[in-house]
Amino acid sequence: MSDTILDVKGLNCPLPVLRANRVLRGMAPGERLRILATDRAAVSDFQSFCRETGHALVAWSEESGILSFVIRRREDPPATEPTPK
Repeated sequence: MSDTILDVKGLNCPLPVLRANRVLRGMAPGERLRILATDRAAVSDFQSFCRETGHALVAWSEESGILSFVIRRREDPPATEPTPK
């Protein structure tokens, strides 16, 4: 399975996370999104984003000033069954 790539280099907080969230909403559970960013704040932003949303931050790295994040989309929560009365 190949990763979907989102290039948000040059964008500053909060745009990288907002754009990633939009892309993740259109992906199937378990699919992976690779984000390329240059904003140093993205490190803590994506860690917090994944903690709060349930997506998995699989890996992140930096090379030559380019930050790379790999996020696996969370599984959709099971549908809630109506409570019998």
